[in-house]
Amino acid sequence: MNNYTKGSLALFTARVFSGLNVNALGFLLPLWIAPLSCVSLRLLFGAAVFWVVSIFTKPENVSGKDVLKLVALGALGIFGYMSLYALSISLTTPVNFAIFNAMQPLWVVIVSAVLYRESVDSRKLLGLAVGFIGALLCILSEPSSAVASNPLLGNMLAIAASVIYAVYLVFSARMVGHLSSVVILRYTFSSAALVALAFVSVLGFSAPMFDGEIQAKPLLTLLFMLVFPTTVTYFLVPIGLKYLRSTVVALYGYVTLIVAAFVSFITGMDHFEPIILLSLVLIGVSIYLVGVVEGPRSIEKGTH
Repeated sequence: MNNYTKGSLALFTARVFSGLNVNALGFLLPLWIAPLSCVSLRLLFGAAVFWVVSIFTKPENVSGKDVLKLVALGALGIFGYMSLYALSISLTTPVNFAIFNAMQPLWVVIVSAVLYRESVDSRKLLGLAVGFIGALLCILSEPSSAVASNPLLGNMLAIAASVIYAVYLVFSARMVGHLSSVVILRYTFSSAALVALAFVSVLGFSAPMFDGEIQAKPLLTLLFMLVFPTTVTYFLVPIGLKYLRSTVVALYGYVTLIVAAFVSFITGMDHFEPIILLSLVLIGVSIYLVGVVEGPRSIEKGTH
């Protein structure tokens, strides 16, 4: 199995879990747990897991400069993304969030072009356009029947979350060449968890699911979210960043959209239309086109 395939499989699996996470959060928030309280649990759990895993891995020398970068990346990137993510889901529908989250490839191209002067190939633009058309088809074919408390604000927060995660992808992609996934996750999740605790200490922790008799469905949903979308997914994403360009990594966000829409269909949250199949095909073509243009990412130190 070549490196490009490894990265692709890792990202596909990660984005499937991310799609399931969108629906899981849609179920939990805000009825069973408050958005920031949920974020704090995810970050604390993830930080604990990554520190335990680091005990069994080969020690690495991390410069003070890299530590500062990782701390900032976690506090702003991971905490910022997860917080806006949770707040958005609590205000709009899961499918709406996934739709706006699918705009990440556009932001990655813009951020990379502005900060690192990366060229924008016409074929890359074509691939991005094809994928975005697929996302738009998904929008048109998924009129949600769920009630959103404040869809306009929720959608705006979803766009902000998408931008922040795109920035996170661009910056973290430049660190996987000389730091392991465990080191990156250990520091980023720890700093993000500390910021989350600071907010929760002021705003308070609210989780009705733990009040009174424990309900199995919300508890199992939370456990799934902690184990797979939080820890497994964040282990897999750096693998994708190691072997693929950040634009291709962002394109796999379209898989999240498809999964979220499909799960919404089978759970009765939304209506499924045959045009969703065309959306899936276009998104697949998009990933292929951009992947061909970008090629595999160089894994030599200091390259991208």
